Amino acid sequence: MKILVTGGNGFIGSNLIKKLLKEGHEVVSLDDLSTGLKEYEVEGCTYVYGDIENLLYWKGESFDLCYHLAALARIQPSFDDPMETFRVDTQGVIVVAEWARQNNVKVVYSGSSSKWCNPETSPYATCKKLGEDVLKMYRTAYGCDFEIARFYNVYGPNELVDGQWAAVIGIWRKQIEEGKPITIISDGEQRRDFTHVDDICDALYKIGTNDKKHEDAWELGTGMNYSINEVFDFFQESFGDLEKVHLPDVPGNYRQTLRENDDTLERLEWAPKDSLKDYILSLNK
Repeated sequence: MKILVTGGNGFIGSNLIKKLLKEGHEVVSLDDLSTGLKEYEVEGCTYVYGDIENLLYWKGESFDLCYHLAALARIQPSFDDPMETFRVDTQGVIVVAEWARQNNVKVVYSGSSSKWCNPETSPYATCKKLGEDVLKMYRTAYGCDFEIARFYNVYGPNELVDGQWAAVIGIWRKQIEEGKPITIISDGEQRRDFTHVDDICDALYKIGTNDKKHEDAWELGTGMNYSINEVFDFFQESFGDLEKVHLPDVPGNYRQTLRENDDTLERLEWAPKDSLKDYILSLNK
């Protein structure tokens, strides 16, 4: 298959490209490097650098499948620039959907578990929810082959460790490296369903390369969650005595993510592992 990965220089995109190439597919990446890194390039993939809106003007190339992972994928930065979040995370989906409709390309979209935590609490969550709505309209009105995969708190190799786009595990890795206190937002009792990127890529591959369709979305989480305080304990076990500082709560910081629907496991024969503690312990080896 010839496969396009948008956001191929990002955390999940770079890991997915490795899997796609290993499975023998021809892969092209489109990324504007706003959050992705050139150092995440994978040998054997063709890289095109530019904005997602350029996709509508691509001519002469025929693709079988598109993984649309390109997004501004963090809640807090979306409060600072809601218009750019809307342009990338919603308008970008419209561009991909129309391009795919015109060229008969299957799309697998990176949705967000924030859908279950009142999307109206942040620009990011709202825009990702709107992206889902766009794709559902296209598959209902036009019969497009579009699938939605909702991610739950992904971690693993190539996770960002600094800047506004880094998530908690990456942020803590950088703080430890620099000898700084670990920062915990609010009381630390908010719980997250942490899912390893290898399990995410395994599910994405299954969704993209078979004919099974979901009437709503594939839920990609482990079905277990940990409090941020429990995650801190894992870091303590891995790195020794660590100083921590609690910071005030922030807008959009929901109290829990947890995959509760098991149909992805049953219908895709997908078996995500609860490997968070082992991963954190491996960071200090």
